[in-house]
Amino acid sequence: MPTVKAFIRTTSNKKESNIRFRYSDGREVQLFHKSEILINPAVFDEKKECIKAKVVFDSGKRKQIDKSISDRKELIKKLCIGITDKNTLTSEWLEYSIDKELHPEKYNTEPKRQSFFDSFDEFLKVKKLSDWRNRAFDVVIRAMRRYEMYTQLTTDKSFVLSFDTITPKVLSDFDVFLRNEHLFAEQYPAIYEAVPESRTPKPRGQNTINGIFTKIRTLFLWAISNGKTANDPFKAFKIDGCVYGTPYYISIEERNQLYNTDLSQHPALEAQRDIFVFQCLIGCRVADLYRLTKKNIINDGVEYIARKTKDGRPVTVRVPLNSVAKEIISKYKDYEGEKLFPYTYEQKYNEDIKETFAIAGLTRPVVILDPLTRESVIRPLNEIASSHVARRAFVGNLYKQVKYPNLVGALSGHKEGSKAFARYREIDEEIKNELVKMLE
Repeated sequence: MPTVKAFIRTTSNKKESNIRFRYSDGREVQLFHKSEILINPAVFDEKKECIKAKVVFDSGKRKQIDKSISDRKELIKKLCIGITDKNTLTSEWLEYSIDKELHPEKYNTEPKRQSFFDSFDEFLKVKKLSDWRNRAFDVVIRAMRRYEMYTQLTTDKSFVLSFDTITPKVLSDFDVFLRNEHLFAEQYPAIYEAVPESRTPKPRGQNTINGIFTKIRTLFLWAISNGKTANDPFKAFKIDGCVYGTPYYISIEERNQLYNTDLSQHPALEAQRDIFVFQCLIGCRVADLYRLTKKNIINDGVEYIARKTKDGRPVTVRVPLNSVAKEIISKYKDYEGEKLFPYTYEQKYNEDIKETFAIAGLTRPVVILDPLTRESVIRPLNEIASSHVARRAFVGNLYKQVKYPNLVGALSGHKEGSKAFARYREIDEEIKNELVKMLE
């Protein structure tokens, strides 16, 4: 009858030894296993195969070691008994089988299934998007993580986002979550501690939500083309079209009024005002503005690669500098470091722009489209001024002069036929009057 015996191969120099096991099945089978269980040989009872009853020993540890010995003997029996071909029974086989039983994770040859968010990370690495686009996708990832946690807390504890389980219904639920997320920060603080944002979530407009779903659709198209899923929930989920109001911007006269306003009592605001006016004169996006260094000034012009295009088909944008732009650069020529100007962070930049507009008296009423209601509202110019108004001022004022979009686009960095560029081409009263005069 097969037997298993625990024993110690003693040496006089060791305070602890590994407990060994011998499996015997007649004279033909003798298998040995060296376990990881350690014990002082002086306290081991070789006959009873446990810790001696009369030695002083911690009761909890005694129970643990005795149980480990007993469990290992049972495991060896379970592995060996039932093997009909005794020629396969070797000590090497026994060691392997025990280790596999105790540490199955080491022998799991099936590749780990990639999670939805791991795939999302892979997508971003493969696509090699610009920093601006990566940040936009990161916003989507964080929103989806919070939605997953919200669903687990409120409706389904086992809910996990995956390519195969994201259905039109899930997208619709996510849409509702996006519209109401600003209400959840206080209700579910754990979610926002786990997946935080730099600021408290605010109500999202339809265009913002459309942008989020457009990015998720881009992810799904990539996943389908790379064989990660055959599921396309966007076949039955419609993304609404974006709605934009007529672009508003400041005139050349208003720009000069801002530039000539005395801000000497507010040096920090004065610097940000100067940066804004410079942006009005070169028309770059704020992300490209913040990357400008003294090295970008070449032969009385500024040259840069627009961030939105540098990872696609890089195009160098060159804008000649007029006298005001040169004056601003000269004013900050001694600014320390490589940066062209003393930039602040973007949110502070926008706040300072609003404040300088108010001081300069640029408060005329402007009709804008409310992003939440999509209704027209009237706001004072200083309350809605931002860095993007500088880009609009560049495009809008140039277009009034030349009325040739491709030429203006070459200076602003817009691609030919850009839908975004088309929004800047306001057909104002001046242009309408010129058109009507053509009928005389």
